[in-house]
Amino acid sequence: MTRRAVCFTGPESVEVRTEPVPEPGAEEVLVRTERSGVSPGTEMLLYRNEVPSEMRADETIEALEGTFSYPLRYGYAAVGRIAAVGEAVGEEWLDRRVFAFNPHESHFVADPTALIPIALAPERAIFVPSVETAINLVMDARPRIGARVVVFGQGPVGLLTTAVLSAFPLAELITVERLESRRALSESFGADRSVRPSELEAALADASGDGADITIELSGNPTALDDAVDATGYAGQVIVGSWYGTKDVTLDLGETYHRSHLRMRSSQVSRIDPDHAGRWDKDRRMDLVRSWLRENDPTAMLTHEFGVESAADAYRLLEERPDEAVQIAFDYR
Repeated sequence: MTRRAVCFTGPESVEVRTEPVPEPGAEEVLVRTERSGVSPGTEMLLYRNEVPSEMRADETIEALEGTFSYPLRYGYAAVGRIAAVGEAVGEEWLDRRVFAFNPHESHFVADPTALIPIALAPERAIFVPSVETAINLVMDARPRIGARVVVFGQGPVGLLTTAVLSAFPLAELITVERLESRRALSESFGADRSVRPSELEAALADASGDGADITIELSGNPTALDDAVDATGYAGQVIVGSWYGTKDVTLDLGETYHRSHLRMRSSQVSRIDPDHAGRWDKDRRMDLVRSWLRENDPTAMLTHEFGVESAADAYRLLEERPDEAVQIAFDYR
């Protein structure tokens, strides 16, 4: 029996390789993947060769050891069922559906302690990492009652951040997105209104005239960070969730910024902010992620599913026609 694995082999080059299915060790299990979700942020940076090749792929996920140098297997949203167990693993694990932060491949072995049992359909469970990121962003933003919040970018993480924020008693939640189809989706996910970048200044003037209390930059576009700084009012905060890879970032930090007392901070899901560490750890955050997904269905943003053998077509779609795709999943059936 063979497995299929997606491999980034060079700039804009993706292959699906076949090889024997690995046997689980004594303390391992074999997972047969059902679906895996594509990250249009990080994976497209890798596809375009816009990440430092010497950088570690991830510091906290064992399945993503190594650096961002080609050839590379990547991905971190796999859902499947356990097909075999090692001799030291209990039989109760067999056929259990699990989520794993694992690259795109049809079969993989893992330590059961690295897997997350999940009672959700695969097309819903692939959103675990994006929901976890969205919750982490909102935790770091700490929105207060009556806050004016602007979210830049309505890709999967942006849409889910909007959905999480919509449960807060905010004065207004505005999203900024250049694509019309995503603006409509954003409002269905809870935005009070979604505007083009050119319309944001007028939208904020309508709301208060004093800028946003919180802006969250998730577009992946470096110029949007400068827009976020401009849109944030006196003593407000900018949360930077985008990773720009090797793209240059230029900011206007002149007189207005100098006198603004604005706070700018990064937010990244791999670690819990030390401010939360006394009460929160990753297990508690993941419990919240699973609870949120049981109560909320984000699959309206799942625009495309590809058989894994057509992975190259999926990345070409994201590169050439991003207005058509939001979330893409690979199907291994």
